[in-house]
Amino acid sequence: MKLKALFMVMLMVVSMILPSVSSVASITTAEASVKYVCTLSKTEKKAKAWIANKESGGNYRAKNGRYYGKYQLTRSYLKGDYSKANQEKTADRYAHSRYGSWVRAKSHWLAYGWF
Repeated sequence: MKLKALFMVMLMVVSMILPSVSSVASITTAEASVKYVCTLSKTEKKAKAWIANKESGGNYRAKNGRYYGKYQLTRSYLKGDYSKANQEKTADRYAHSRYGSWVRAKSHWLAYGWF
């Protein structure tokens, strides 16, 4: 009889704990869902889309050696975060720091076959 009572108490304690654990998990998941907002002009967006199509066919999971994702950036550039938002943000930073714009990045791609 004591064993059954102990089991019932343990069951009550576990049922009280589990809802709080699941609510923490849902908050963490919601906070991890971050969207990247792109503020490029139409011309810049077209050049960016063109490069993405040439690099990976627009596939966020495309792989080619040390290059990964929609824009085929090195894995080290992405710093282990292969999310769509991080790929977009990192690609924008890369294109603007290296070429000054996506339009210039496209011109480079046309001249050399890579960006």
